[in-house]
Amino acid sequence: MEKWKFQRIIVAISALLLISKFIAYFITNSAGVYSDAMESIVNVVAGVISLLSLRWAAQPADEKHPYGHGKMELISASIEGILIMLAGGLIVYEGIKRIFLPPKELPELEIGIIIVAFAGIANFLLGYWSIRKGKKTLSMALIASGKHLQSDTYSSIGLIFGLVLIKVTGIIILDSVLALVYGSIIIVTGVRILKKTIANLLDENDKEELKAIAEIINKHKAEDWIDIHNLKVVSYGSSLHIDCDLTLPFYYTIKEGHDATDKLKQALKEHSNDLYFSVHSDSCDEKYCFQCTMQTCKKRNEPCTKPFVFSVENLTMPEN
Repeated sequence: MEKWKFQRIIVAISALLLISKFIAYFITNSAGVYSDAMESIVNVVAGVISLLSLRWAAQPADEKHPYGHGKMELISASIEGILIMLAGGLIVYEGIKRIFLPPKELPELEIGIIIVAFAGIANFLLGYWSIRKGKKTLSMALIASGKHLQSDTYSSIGLIFGLVLIKVTGIIILDSVLALVYGSIIIVTGVRILKKTIANLLDENDKEELKAIAEIINKHKAEDWIDIHNLKVVSYGSSLHIDCDLTLPFYYTIKEGHDATDKLKQALKEHSNDLYFSVHSDSCDEKYCFQCTMQTCKKRNEPCTKPFVFSVENLTMPEN
């Protein structure tokens, strides 16, 4: 619900910026300003889609969706990436068209520069706020939205520079060049967002996520965790699903095994409170003494010569 309320603010502000940019376009008749306004349409449409997806994603798990609805955020971010690429294509088309049919003049460029600068600053602050909130709530939709808003700011800086150059030199064809450059940057941004969301939809391993989990395990590791392997991490919106195999002393009772796995679960909750955790307990079968650091073990048949290292490589290995 918190993410949904936040996204409503983003949509409302984006709509106001959209209106201001189209006012600037009608005043200046600039293809560069047109490209900025076109991207703002994407901001608003993508924001509305993200708003709906966050509402959907917030629904709890049910009989048909035992893992919840969190992946709706990824679908939303994918749609946003496609819309950004489409907007970039339309901007490039407008730039090419104006090379062959350039306007006679670009009036009131000063007003356009002021409006674009104001909108750029607003987008940067809004994007920073969205990324920060997205990282805090593990929302891919908010992070994608924030990166898109900030990319809008970076391209707005180039647009302002170009408009100033056109004003100083009077070379109108530079306006078309601006649109081509701007459109290309937007297309690249869309491709990057789409690539990231597709990777998450296909449950691709997130190296940064795995590193963070490895650090937590090392921080809280217990002596009876002889090794952990076959670690898998999948994100469903803000929820995190972790599976792994935990090797424990062969003589442990069911209760002792449960206590050991529960300790691992509690440690992982430091990384995410919205956690789905599944663990398979393996018996050491007296074959892992060489890597076992358990000092109180009375069944040891050889000394520990190569302690198990809880690294990302070892944790994700199918078997050790």
